[in-house]
Amino acid sequence: MRENVMAKFKNFKVSVAQVSPCSKPEMLEKIDKMATEAAKNGAKLILFPEASIGGYPRGNDFACAIGSRGEKGRDDFMRYWENAVDLPGPELDKLCAIAKKNDIYITTGVIERDGHTVYCTAVFVSNDGRFLGKHRKVMPTGSERLIWGFGNGSTLPVIDTDVGKIGAVICWENYMPLLRSAMYSEGIELYLAPTADGRETWLPSMRHIAMEGRCFVLTCNIIAHRNDYAENYGPAPSEDENKLVSTGGSCIIDPFGKVLAGPNYTDECILYADVDLGQIARGKFDMDVVGHYGRPDIFQLKVNRTDVKPVTSFVVDDTMEEEV
Repeated sequence: MRENVMAKFKNFKVSVAQVSPCSKPEMLEKIDKMATEAAKNGAKLILFPEASIGGYPRGNDFACAIGSRGEKGRDDFMRYWENAVDLPGPELDKLCAIAKKNDIYITTGVIERDGHTVYCTAVFVSNDGRFLGKHRKVMPTGSERLIWGFGNGSTLPVIDTDVGKIGAVICWENYMPLLRSAMYSEGIELYLAPTADGRETWLPSMRHIAMEGRCFVLTCNIIAHRNDYAENYGPAPSEDENKLVSTGGSCIIDPFGKVLAGPNYTDECILYADVDLGQIARGKFDMDVVGHYGRPDIFQLKVNRTDVKPVTSFVVDDTMEEEV
């Protein structure tokens, strides 16, 4: 049975940081600066977008077509892999130091390197500088499947913290009803949705999830112009180097679907909202989709949380005597 740990804080401020893409060292500096600013403004938690560290390669086709892969694409992937982060590793150490220095919880998207596979991952760091866990995107969207591995059920955490139960669902994972149900079943209170989708359809989706799960939804996207990317990487060159190619749309929503902050479609920013966790109980009075509104006699979901590996090694101890 899951332990039900009550949050230390019931009324507090949260924040999301809408940032422009940049190199890995520059992004760590940006996270440091924005986390420091958010903490000074009273925020207990800050969320950064999908793939903030390591980069979302918007517009790069990695020279792929059905049945063929080009040499340029292999070179692009090599550079992308080299720019990814190891968990644990120096980038995570830096995030932990930033969080501890500012007494703030940090969740951010990273491109995680594991062997020669890369994953789109969200990492959770506590306000005292501890690595709390990670979530690997279980279903890369469209062409993302060319470059990212698939997470499994072992990294679907909902983590008890001083600011409530937090978990992350990345970008179009949010359109997977069964994944959402798995998160609701763990009692998620701060539903973190780092994304690369800034279209007008994203906001109503986030409002729906807040109402469906009766939870606070924090969503955060990169805002990017063509000239934020290297010339040979990312969107195709354009006559308008200031063309907006990632539109932001970050926002914060309460359990009744009310937009508390944002959306912002114009610039880098930090958005803030005051959170009252009591709103969750008020909302679940008339709808708890994994409780009194669930109808388990009709509908049930099974979640495999095993960390399945393609190769499992073991050693047989032949010194043990056979039982008679």
